[in-house]
Amino acid sequence: MMFLRTAHAWAGAVLSLLIAVLGLSGSLLVFKKDYLRAVFPEAREAVSLAPETLGPVLDRIEATYGPEGLQYVSLGDAHFGLHKAVFRDGGGAYIDRSGETVARWAKNGRPEDWLFDLHHYLLAGNTGKLIAGVAGGAAVILAITGLIIVWPTLRMFAWRVWPKSALRRDLLAQHRDLGVIFALPIILIAFTGFAMVYSGPVRAVLKVVTLTPAEAPSARLAAGPGTTDWTATLAAAQEAFPGAYPRLASPPRSEGAPASLRLRQPGEWHQNGRTYVLMDPATNRPLATEDGRALSRADRVFNALYPLHSAGIGGRLYDLLSFLTGLSLTVLGLAGTWTFLRKPRRKRRKKPALAA
Repeated sequence: MMFLRTAHAWAGAVLSLLIAVLGLSGSLLVFKKDYLRAVFPEAREAVSLAPETLGPVLDRIEATYGPEGLQYVSLGDAHFGLHKAVFRDGGGAYIDRSGETVARWAKNGRPEDWLFDLHHYLLAGNTGKLIAGVAGGAAVILAITGLIIVWPTLRMFAWRVWPKSALRRDLLAQHRDLGVIFALPIILIAFTGFAMVYSGPVRAVLKVVTLTPAEAPSARLAAGPGTTDWTATLAAAQEAFPGAYPRLASPPRSEGAPASLRLRQPGEWHQNGRTYVLMDPATNRPLATEDGRALSRADRVFNALYPLHSAGIGGRLYDLLSFLTGLSLTVLGLAGTWTFLRKPRRKRRKKPALAA
C-alpha cells in the first residue's frame, strides 16, 4: 500500500497541471452554446431545417466560402440559431438562419475555438492530442488507485468538498472526500476522452467484447464534377430517413469525392448522429446511405462515448454533472499536489560526536 500511495502522489504531482488544464477547459466548454447565445442575438433564434428553407442557405454558404477551403458546416437547430462554417486552415465563421455572416475568424481567433483547441489538442496539434489522451488514461488510473488507497479509511469519509482549514490533514481529508464523491464521473469522463483519442485500440477491444464479426472495407465511391444542390440533398435525406434531422453538411473533400450530409435519427446518442447520405454533385442523386442505427454493436457502443464525454445527452442535469466533474479534476490535481509538496521532510538525526 505504501508503494501505491507513493506512486499515486508522484504521478498526480507530475500530471497535475495538465489534468487541471483539461478539467477546467472541459468544464467551460460544457456551456459554449450558452455563451454564444449571450454574445450573439442571432444564436437565440430558431433555425428551420426544412429542405426548401435550409437548402438555399447552404448553397449560399458553399458559394461564399467554398473557394476559401470550406470543410463542413455544422448546422443550427430549433434551440441554436447559428450555423458554423469550418475551414481546412482551422478558421471558421458563424452564419445566421438567413445566410448572413455574423462573424469570421482565423484559427483560434475566437475564445471558444481557442478553448476547444486547448482542451482537445493542448494548442499543439496531433502531438498535443496524443498527450491529452495519455492524461485521460492517467486520470482513470489515478481515480482507481485513489479509491484503493482510501478504502481502508472509508469510515472517515464525509460529504465535504471544502476543507475545514488550511492544515495539511484537513487538505488531505478534502482530497479524499472530493475524490470519492466524483470518482465514478471522473472515470467516465476521463476514459471516454482517452477512447476518442486512441480510437483504434478501443474499437478493436469493443469488437472482441461485443462479439462483432470483422467487416469488409467499404468500396470508395466515385462522384462526378458539379455543384451540390443542397435542397435536393436535404430532400433525399428526408425521404431516406424520415424523422432524422441534418447536423453536418460537407462539400466534396477532393476531386471525384461525393458531398455528404450527416444526420441524427431518433435513438442516436451522438449529437451529430452517425447516419449519412452521400450525394453525387454531377447528378444530385444519392450514391449511398448509411443508417447509424444499423451499425455493428461495437460501433454503436463507441459512438455513445462522445456524447457521454461532451455532455451531449442528459439535459441540464448532465451538463451540471460534467461541469462539476471537470472542476473537481482541477481541484484534485492542484490541491493534491500542493498538499504533497507541503509534506514535512524527515530530519536526519545527527550522530553523536565521539569523545577524543
